[in-house]
Amino acid sequence: MEILRSPEGCPWDRVQDHRSIRQNMLEEAYEAAGAIDQGDMENLKEELGDLLLQVVFHARMAEEEGAFTFAEVVDGVCRKLVFRHPHVFGGSEAADPAGALSAWDEQKRREKGQRTAADAMDGVTRALPALTRADKLQSKARKVGFDWRDPSRAVDKLSEELEELRQALSGRGDPEEELGDLLFAAVKAGRTAGLDSERALERACEKFIRRFRRVEQLSGGGLERLEEPALEALWRRAKQEQRQEGT
Repeated sequence: MEILRSPEGCPWDRVQDHRSIRQNMLEEAYEAAGAIDQGDMENLKEELGDLLLQVVFHARMAEEEGAFTFAEVVDGVCRKLVFRHPHVFGGSEAADPAGALSAWDEQKRREKGQRTAADAMDGVTRALPALTRADKLQSKARKVGFDWRDPSRAVDKLSEELEELRQALSGRGDPEEELGDLLFAAVKAGRTAGLDSERALERACEKFIRRFRRVEQLSGGGLERLEEPALEALWRRAKQEQRQEGT
C-alpha cells in the first residue's frame, strides 16, 4: 500500500482519502458476513483479506497524515483485549459466557467513561444500519431493566404505533416519525420474543423475491399492464403455491 500510494504508484490509490473509500470498507465487511452466512470458508478467506486491505489502506493514509500507524492500530486492539478480559489477564473470574460478556461490558464502560446507560447508548455508533442500531440500543436498555417482560405487551405497543401511523397518514401527525416509532416497536417486539429482527427481515426479503419472481411468471411478464386487483390475485396465488411447497 505504501508503494501504491507513492508518486510512482497507482493514480487511483494516490487520490483516495478516508471518506472516499468509506463505502468500500462497509461493502467488504458485508461480503465477509455473506461468506459466513453461506458457510463458504474459501470465500471467507478471500473476503477477510479484502477487509484487511481496507484496514491497511486507512492506516497508511493516517500514517501519511501523521495521525497514527498500522502498528499502533494493532497495539491498540491488543491492549483493549487485555483490558476487557480481566477474567483472563487479571484477577477477576467469569464462570460462563454470560459472565465473560458482563465483564467485557463493564470494562468497556470504564474505558469509555460511560457512567450511565444513556451514556452507553450514546456510544453506539450512528453509522450502523438503523435496524441494528435499534436492537443494540434496546439491548442496553434491557440490561438496566427497562424492557417489557411479557411479549404480548410489546405486541400491544406495536399495534398502538401502527394506529398512530394510520392517523399520521391521514394528516394528524408526522408520518416519518410514526413510521420510525413503528419500526422501533417491531424490533422491540422481536427482542422481547427472543427473535432476531435483522434475520427476520432478511428472511422476509428473500421470501419477497421468491414470490415476486413467481408473480412475474404467472403474469407472463406483463405486470405493468395489470390493475391492482389482478396483481393482488397473482400475489395470493404465488403465496398459496409456495406455502404448499414449504417455501
